[in-house]
Amino acid sequence: MGAYPRPAFTADAALLRREASGWEVLLVKRGRAPFQGRWALPGGFVDEYEPPEQAARRELQEETGIRYEGPLALIGVYGGPGRDPRGWTVSAVYAGVVGEGVETAAVAGDDAAEAAWYPLDTVPDLAFDHAAILEDVRKWLVAGHTDV
Repeated sequence: MGAYPRPAFTADAALLRREASGWEVLLVKRGRAPFQGRWALPGGFVDEYEPPEQAARRELQEETGIRYEGPLALIGVYGGPGRDPRGWTVSAVYAGVVGEGVETAAVAGDDAAEAAWYPLDTVPDLAFDHAAILEDVRKWLVAGHTDV
């Protein structure tokens, strides 16, 4: 392995839409361990030499059936100890806002058992550190960065 340990690298997508009742975020119910049965942001491991933003888009489509081609903003990079029970994992998290007229019907795929839109203010108990990540997404929205 060498003198420098390397983390596993993942990419997650916080896809948002504005409804009459407020902001909603697309979540997936995990179909596998760890956190099987818990909700999370769509995401997964970055393939070798794959740009992280491309990985976030790929995972979003694989897990929800939604192909999002709009702009993505980097919300942050998360790598705190214990965020993933499988070991040291660092994730780049991107946010995108779905515009009017874009198809947002989600269908679970890949390792997701379900996919659904949730009000951003009342999400279920989330896997990993995704609750803290959604706090950063809320701050991003409040700051008015919805035009990405």
